[in-house]
Amino acid sequence: CCCCFFTGKANCPYYAKAELLADYLQTNLPNFRVHKITQHPDKWEQWLHDICETNGWEHRQCPIIWRELLDRGGKGQLLGGLNDFLEYAQQYYGITSVMLSEEMLNIAEENLQAHLEIVKEDEEIKSLIKPMQIWITSASVPICYHLIPLLANGEVFGMTTEISIHLLDTDQFKEILRSIVMEAEDMAFPLLRSISEHTKVDQAFIDADIIIVLDDVLLNLEVQSLENYIREVSEICQVYAPLIEKNAKSEVKVISSGKTFANLKATMLRTYSPSIRPENIIAIATSWESTAKAMLARKLNMNTAGVKDVIVWGNITGSNYIDLSHAKLYGYDCAIRGPPNFHRPLLNIIYDSEWIHSEFLSAQSTLSSRVSRCTGMLPAHAVATVLQYWYHGSPSEEIISVGILSEGQFCIPEGIIFSMPVRFQNGNWEVMTELEINETTQKILGRLSHELVQEKLVALKEINEMHPYEAE
Repeated sequence: CCCCFFTGKANCPYYAKAELLADYLQTNLPNFRVHKITQHPDKWEQWLHDICETNGWEHRQCPIIWRELLDRGGKGQLLGGLNDFLEYAQQYYGITSVMLSEEMLNIAEENLQAHLEIVKEDEEIKSLIKPMQIWITSASVPICYHLIPLLANGEVFGMTTEISIHLLDTDQFKEILRSIVMEAEDMAFPLLRSISEHTKVDQAFIDADIIIVLDDVLLNLEVQSLENYIREVSEICQVYAPLIEKNAKSEVKVISSGKTFANLKATMLRTYSPSIRPENIIAIATSWESTAKAMLARKLNMNTAGVKDVIVWGNITGSNYIDLSHAKLYGYDCAIRGPPNFHRPLLNIIYDSEWIHSEFLSAQSTLSSRVSRCTGMLPAHAVATVLQYWYHGSPSEEIISVGILSEGQFCIPEGIIFSMPVRFQNGNWEVMTELEINETTQKILGRLSHELVQEKLVALKEINEMHPYEAE
């Protein structure tokens, strides 16, 4: 069985003549196969150079024809151009072509028009299946390293959604970004269309569907004041926000994560990019949720996955309150059992109220230390989980804590990003305002709100007078 490959310029009359003869041979000979590769005239020279260099051939004319003894799988044997193919067909099969020059030119013109239409159709089809564009800032941090496989394995966005990941950081981390890109490419995720590194901030967030902000500041209050760190975070957001408005898609989703100032980053990005829907800018509290659940599970000697509806209120990476009043236990090994959806209130199971108040609720520094020591897996999983919920919905009736822009829910002042209980459904989220909170919790929320309002005021204090945005 012989397979002949024909490649040439779409508008070449010699390619047209060779192609017509090849079609005749394929129709009339049972073991003759043809594979045609038509090239745009502007791309022909480079393509010819590359194919000859790859195979060690010498050929400079259009068309180029070679054969493979096994159907598109054997070693290629160069036949040459049109005259060589005519001689080959005459010698082996006793068949030649008598196509006139005018006919060759007409077919060449038809070939060019057909090729242009095919290219246009391919581009239109590709435009319909563009990959989701994900930008990650401060991408040299360990969180990003752990996050990429979670985003690319198909569980977050679905097994039919391709993604392109863009890693943004400063020039000093260029080699780290390059290593991450190479390793991700080596893993050959089927849904990862591309991954690239970027160090020029003015080109950031182009066509972004999702932006994950991982920027942090290294807090050391012995070196400089808290106000200076807040100002530093504000300056970062002043750089990012105009670029998000200019380059990202109008419905872009922005996620603030990291170990410091998660709420403030989201607040400032919202302040400086007013055209972005406020519900599309959130801060991640899931790491705190998970850590608190694990601490409770160890106390009860049970699986952490069975602890649900622990609420994180307030400043995610600052002063927050872990609320257990709605927490539930599933699959807890006790005298009362039920179906898989059977649950019991956590506070009814933990009779040691002294432990709750003295060790758990007062263990803010312990929880903070555990979260801050995370090497990246926990916060990466937190970001991936929230994204999955955002696109596909959270478990029915389960409470998820997210930092969102307050509109006065639970008497929290408007205009600050405050962590509160939400549910995700149909690509959106809604605050679970039906939850009842007691007087003690309400007082704590008031104190936490005051701290976040003051933090925002400090951040806005030094805004450049030339900046077009004002504090809300």
